[in-house]
Amino acid sequence: MKMDPVDEQLRVGLVGAGPWAGRVHAPSLADHPGTRLTSVWARRPEAAAALAEPHGAQVAADLDELLSAVDAVAFAVPPEVQAGIATRAAGLGKHLILEKPIAAAVAEAERLAEAVDRAGVASLVVLTRRFAPETEEQLRQLREVGGWVGGAARWLNGALLGGPYADSPWRHDRGPLHDVGPHAFDLLDAALGRITDVIAAHRSESGLWQLVLAHEGGATSSASLSMAVPLNPGVSEVSVYGDHGYRVLADRGTTAQQCYTNLLDDFVAMVDSGTTTHRCDVHRGLHLQRIIDQAQRKAESAAAHLRGAPPAE
Repeated sequence: MKMDPVDEQLRVGLVGAGPWAGRVHAPSLADHPGTRLTSVWARRPEAAAALAEPHGAQVAADLDELLSAVDAVAFAVPPEVQAGIATRAAGLGKHLILEKPIAAAVAEAERLAEAVDRAGVASLVVLTRRFAPETEEQLRQLREVGGWVGGAARWLNGALLGGPYADSPWRHDRGPLHDVGPHAFDLLDAALGRITDVIAAHRSESGLWQLVLAHEGGATSSASLSMAVPLNPGVSEVSVYGDHGYRVLADRGTTAQQCYTNLLDDFVAMVDSGTTTHRCDVHRGLHLQRIIDQAQRKAESAAAHLRGAPPAE
């Protein structure tokens, strides 16, 4: 679907009405010149109404009503909810703004990616830091210089201990591997080369994940992930080292809202031009889903070995 970028706004429906939807999705979609927040649906109608009304959007009685009124759908719901609705939406020709991880399991992520490909719709995953100009410039410089042999990511915060996301059931259930892991893996992958293997993975009783990753080209990296460390502010840092020393991907203050606005710039341009590929499209989400799955299985196998049980198949 090609739209007139001057005379038309992309009609976007928002699925979900939680804190992240209220903080980032809804105001950004309502304020962007290329999009219009048209409709909101959530399991709790009162939450949908509280989010929709300040932005001049309608409250959809159900998903059918939302899907019939929009050109695109943005998601701010748990991955197991997102995958099925997004697959259905893609089948109806709706463009997608997806949260990470894009699904609860690899099979669901594969079905979603296949539906997007069949429909020829645009898709972007909200990998926030990848839409910060400074991050993309630093990654470009790292690729130009080359010679990086290793790296590390530290994504540590107290989000599960307090604050707006502390009552999120799916975050407590799935933990940092699924919530902050995609951000860490994405940046390590972009900086050092495609992640090809999870060499080792361990989850401590406190919920701290420690991983070792192999990259295309021979580099290796490590990742430390936790959402139950009382740090304020939290730490989200990626570093690389090699022939040209040690470098840290510096965060220069681009906010999540600004990153989302940049994502919308790309999204609207994709829809207008008929482009369906992007560095952060659904296939990026599928790649990250496979890393998560491999890490989970590796950790379970290691834990079984320590208990003296047969390793997982």
